[in-house]
Amino acid sequence: MVTDNRKQIINRRGTSPSSGIRIGRKLAFFLLYLSTVSMALAQPRFVPDTDIKKAGEVAFQTPRKFSLGFTNKGDKPLLIKEVKASCDCIDVSFPKSPIAPGSRGEIELTFNAKLLGSFYKEVEVLTNASDKPGYIGIQGTVVTEVHDYSDEFPIDLGNVRLVTNTVEFEDVNRGDHPTAELRVLNTDHTAYRPELMHLPSYLSAECEPEDIPAGKVGTIRLTLDSNKLSQLGLNQTSIYLSRYLGDKIGETNEILVSAILLPNFSYMDEKALAVAPELSVSESSVDMTIPNGKKEISRNIILTNTGKSDLHIQQVQVFNKALSVRIAESTIRPGKSTKLKISVTTRYLHKSKGRMRVLLITDAPKQAKQYINVEVKQD
Repeated sequence: MVTDNRKQIINRRGTSPSSGIRIGRKLAFFLLYLSTVSMALAQPRFVPDTDIKKAGEVAFQTPRKFSLGFTNKGDKPLLIKEVKASCDCIDVSFPKSPIAPGSRGEIELTFNAKLLGSFYKEVEVLTNASDKPGYIGIQGTVVTEVHDYSDEFPIDLGNVRLVTNTVEFEDVNRGDHPTAELRVLNTDHTAYRPELMHLPSYLSAECEPEDIPAGKVGTIRLTLDSNKLSQLGLNQTSIYLSRYLGDKIGETNEILVSAILLPNFSYMDEKALAVAPELSVSESSVDMTIPNGKKEISRNIILTNTGKSDLHIQQVQVFNKALSVRIAESTIRPGKSTKLKISVTTRYLHKSKGRMRVLLITDAPKQAKQYINVEVKQD
């Protein structure tokens, strides 16, 4: 009788009680295995901004400081255990606290050159990310007198200097193909071929000359195809100047490019223009002082429609990560107003490029583009 019941159980469920226990054990073992694999995959990852730091000219027997940036691109805190220099001419300091996932850190070097001529040095970086060390090279030329290019070419990328690392295409209409130029100084002792990385489809670039001789200036010409811009108002992207073969992208060689695409009002006749909306702003330039220790500060701007038909705010955009905005109403009736709240977050003030300003794109023909400039001071 008992045997018949066991057969019925097997027939109904397709398994016996003992086999069910075995399946349960296998499932538990499988889940434990997955957990172990997941823990093994979760680890820090040390990624330097560049494998070779191009130092350019370095003064003989004059200490020169360098910063070697890196990012923890893993999902566990990164700890720098030790940094060893390849010679006693380099003093090293590095962060002792763990670097959180996604965060950046810097290794500081002080190089006191004792020999004239070209040099290549390395630092060995030991971390908890791997049993194998990472290496960052430093390359340059020791000279008795360093040429000062800081006034004309203030952006120092090591072997390359730029006049600016921001490019702006203002007041672009659909169909336009405007150009902008980047002047590049090659401070190295060999010829340099500039290359731009991460160019979007709406930008093209060419350099004149293709190879910039040592100590000479070249020009990178950027051309914008406005037909490929994705939206009205601000279209912003980062491109990166390669300083040598195999260079990586990073904050150091980043160039911020912005283009402002305006609405088209060519279809409007005189009658339509006579009853069009008009925008008035209470302040087009804002001074904000952030008290010491304050993480964020805000200011309200009043937007008023002084025209004869509804005003539509089509885009509200910022040029800098430290700014954020919120508008109460995007449609403003004639004679009515709304509030635009502008906020500044202090932790981003020194970490992002781009002007401190807000851009409004509207359907008001006279104020299709309206800037609100923000000046920020800290106590």
